[in-house]
Amino acid sequence: MNNSFNKLVEHFGSQNATAAALGVKQGTVSGWVRGLHGCAAEVAMRAEIVTKGAIKARDLRPSIPQQAA
Repeated sequence: MNNSFNKLVEHFGSQNATAAALGVKQGTVSGWVRGLHGCAAEVAMRAEIVTKGAIKARDLRPSIPQQAA
C-alpha cells in the first residue's frame, strides 16, 4: 500500500475533500488508499500543484520521470 495516498487524504482532511480538490470521485480516492489501483500521472501532478508541493507527484505515481516532477 502506498502511504502517500493516506498522506494526501490527511492533507485535505477527508476522501471527499481530496476527491473534490483533484476533480475525481470519492470512490477513486478510496481505491488509491486501499491499494486497488494507482492514480493517473495527470492527477498526481495536479495533487502536487494544489498541495503546493506538500505531496510530490512522484510519491503518488513513481513512474513519473524525475525531470517532470
